[in-house]
Amino acid sequence: VQLQASGGGLVQAGGYLRLSCAASGRTLRTYAVGWFRQGPGKERELVAAISWSGGSTEYGDPVKGRFTISRDNAEGTVNLQMSSLRPEDAAVYYCAAVIKDPFDTTVTTHARRYTYWGQGTLVTVSS
Repeated sequence: VQLQASGGGLVQAGGYLRLSCAASGRTLRTYAVGWFRQGPGKERELVAAISWSGGSTEYGDPVKGRFTISRDNAEGTVNLQMSSLRPEDAAVYYCAAVIKDPFDTTVTTHARRYTYWGQGTLVTVSS
């Protein structure tokens, strides 16, 4: 599965961006998906994750209340709506996916449990 993350760019502090994750050649419908980020000199961290059904979500503490993860299983995409962006949100954002059993509607929050990773999209926030 090849994941493609898009939507990154330069935004002023307080602004918003919408990232999108899609899989080339197939749908993400049966995959749990997570967004992670890695800033300069920082470790990779969870931003948000969503179950394959969309019924469960988790967020990293720094983004709670500002970011929203959602999915459109008809289109096979997972989106990350980022609002009230701060300079510390600047990072390369990666989407990741792991296939799930249909009865498993849990969220996956640990990076090492994800099987597939996208190439990343850069988010820059100017102060």
